[in-house]
Amino acid sequence: MRSLRDALGRYATGVAVVTTCAPGGERIGVTVNSFASVSLDPALVLWCLSRRAPSTQAFLRAGRFAVNVLACGQEHLSQRFARPAPDKFAGVETRLTPSGLPALAGALAFFACRTVTAYEAGDHRIFVGEVEHFQWHEGEPLVFHAGRYRELGAMDPSMDRIGA
Repeated sequence: MRSLRDALGRYATGVAVVTTCAPGGERIGVTVNSFASVSLDPALVLWCLSRRAPSTQAFLRAGRFAVNVLACGQEHLSQRFARPAPDKFAGVETRLTPSGLPALAGALAFFACRTVTAYEAGDHRIFVGEVEHFQWHEGEPLVFHAGRYRELGAMDPSMDRIGA
């Protein structure tokens, strides 16, 4: 199993924190690197969560979630939301999305979504959501590769064109 994880870790990913509000109003958040675009029309995204995660049932019941794409320098948020804690949001600056979901300040982008479906797949659930609202700004992403956070190198402007 460790060898498979090491091999999968060779695929560099972004890092996101998925947030929601439980029916009782409790804010819930988890760190993921399984976020992906599914479709532009309709606008659909997906992310995966372990079926054993304590927050799985809350995400299923909530019916909505927000994906917060972390920026370079937000490793502390990734680590905070990756570990169990009584209140992962304590001391974290947030704002509410138009649908009332917590969005993390300083994230490169957020996508407020309505859960369309959640599939069981092995030891995880795949949540598919329709994007209802999103916002983004320029900046460098937080990247995870081979078990470590990484920074992207400076982009060469001559590489901006296909076929250059």
